[in-house]
Amino acid sequence: MEPVRIGAVSYLNSKPLIHGLEALAPEAELILDFPSRLADRLVRGELDVALIPIIEYFRSGNYSLVPNISISSHGPVLSVTLFSRKPWKDIRRLALDEGSRTSAALAQVILRHRHRVKPEIVALPFDSGAEDVDADAVLLIGDRAMHACLPGFAHAFDLGQEWHDWTGLPFVYAAWAVRDGVDLGSVYEALQDAKAKGCENIGPIAAREAPLLGLDAGFCRRYLTNIIRFDLGPRELAGLHHFYMLACELGLAKRGVSVGLYQAPVVV
Repeated sequence: MEPVRIGAVSYLNSKPLIHGLEALAPEAELILDFPSRLADRLVRGELDVALIPIIEYFRSGNYSLVPNISISSHGPVLSVTLFSRKPWKDIRRLALDEGSRTSAALAQVILRHRHRVKPEIVALPFDSGAEDVDADAVLLIGDRAMHACLPGFAHAFDLGQEWHDWTGLPFVYAAWAVRDGVDLGSVYEALQDAKAKGCENIGPIAAREAPLLGLDAGFCRRYLTNIIRFDLGPRELAGLHHFYMLACELGLAKRGVSVGLYQAPVVV
């Protein structure tokens, strides 16, 4: 039997979800990559389950979500920031982090639905400096956003905070998506156990990851404890559905996609 191929991001906010996962699922193969690349590899069948940007779930329509697990926020997120030289209403050219899919869609949803602005969109490659790009605003995500200062930009908008202020709902950035026809077997329980163990070990995770990222360990612990949420409950699902409807109106997602949860295998 071929091993289940698991794709995950290597950002700080994903670490509690893959804590000890290789030991919990020794029969599986864990592959780390950027969110956008994971989404592409899942489409090509190179992965069986992946922690993908949630917008890609709605663009595919051929996945199910692993229950009870997500990367989400109920307010500020810190790792999804729109740096802008101008106020929202004056943004005419927007550069989007090449690693982003959901956050890129979220930025456009907020700009177009809330502020009635439709900027020109350009790409910000992984290896390009954000301050060098010819744009009014630049979207950065993940560890890159947490390091950035960009003093040449007058504004730093936290998109998690902007979404919550606007809708009052949580925002789901990523979740485990399973390809149609894939049987996760014991990997399903391993994903649930990894999340539980990760949430119980935020302190050690923060202490381990902080020096690798050049961040303060106390900040990393507060970020993983107080900012990022890892559940996928009724409130998260409500926020996810609201985002999906707004994204559909802009042609950023496929219509007619419902949220289907992966059914864990029944042991008899």
